[in-house]
Amino acid sequence: MTFGERLTQVRKRKSLSQAEVGKKIGINGDAYGRYERNEVKPTIEMAVKIAQALEVSLDFLTGNSDVELDKATLDRVQEVTKLPKKTRITFL
Repeated sequence: MTFGERLTQVRKRKSLSQAEVGKKIGINGDAYGRYERNEVKPTIEMAVKIAQALEVSLDFLTGNSDVELDKATLDRVQEVTKLPKKTRITFL
């Protein structure tokens, strides 16, 4: 699955329009649509903004992972990694 296909899939699952996502990341919906159609590739900075706006990991959008983690899960993982190692082991 391409980057654009993943963008489209996540956006539709979240019931957002291209214009809504574009507004969240500071561009218009038409410009965002070009990412979904794979006409242009975003800069790494823009890709990060898109991942944050869609509340998924950049790894998922780029195809490095097939696990779509939502923002709440990602935040929880970050919280756990900040715990002392001995405490983290009890979570496993």
